[in-house]
Amino acid sequence: MRSIQRRKLKHHRKDLRILLLPGLCCLIILGGCASDKNLSSSDKALTDNSSAAEELSGSGQEAIITENIGEFSVQDITGESYTQEMFSDYNLTLVNVFTTWCTPCVNEIPDLEKLKNEMENEGVNVVGIVLDAIDGNGGIYEETVEKAKLLAEKTGASYPFLIPDANYLNGKLSQINAVPETFFVDKEGNIVGETYVGSHPLEEWKEIVSTTLKEAAQ
Repeated sequence: MRSIQRRKLKHHRKDLRILLLPGLCCLIILGGCASDKNLSSSDKALTDNSSAAEELSGSGQEAIITENIGEFSVQDITGESYTQEMFSDYNLTLVNVFTTWCTPCVNEIPDLEKLKNEMENEGVNVVGIVLDAIDGNGGIYEETVEKAKLLAEKTGASYPFLIPDANYLNGKLSQINAVPETFFVDKEGNIVGETYVGSHPLEEWKEIVSTTLKEAAQ
């Protein structure tokens, strides 16, 4: 079993816009795909992101997360609306940020669906965020949304695939350098536990979630 890779979030990260174009090739790093956020809306390809690769190549880096996710209003790929109140009905919500072109992201969706079903009685929920569904100006890529709908159908995912708002969940999503990235939110809207970069199999996720549930309850 692969060791779980973690990274520390930077508290003073430069505010950069995200623009991830569907269909672009991804660099596989720790079971994930690197992204480059230094792109304007006119860019047509990802540039080399070797610095991000070096940053994520270490192991055992813990993420210290204490902030509240704040208020937001988004829609999922079916047009249903969600706000921060979505977290209040669950002890813990796993938020998985992915792109439709990232193979490791797509491959772990069935395991996340199983996780939701197996741990729902413990108050655990799963939410996906389709990071490449909007451009750098907050406009929606309809083609990507349609692709996400097909992914949900093909993988059997019943949990919502959210489309980011123009503020990227109060800047939380603008901190992401690679996908998939997964973090946890408690029922009060607080981001808790550690942030995980890269995909993980079901048994690893169950262990991670169980540990995070205990930490959140303290």
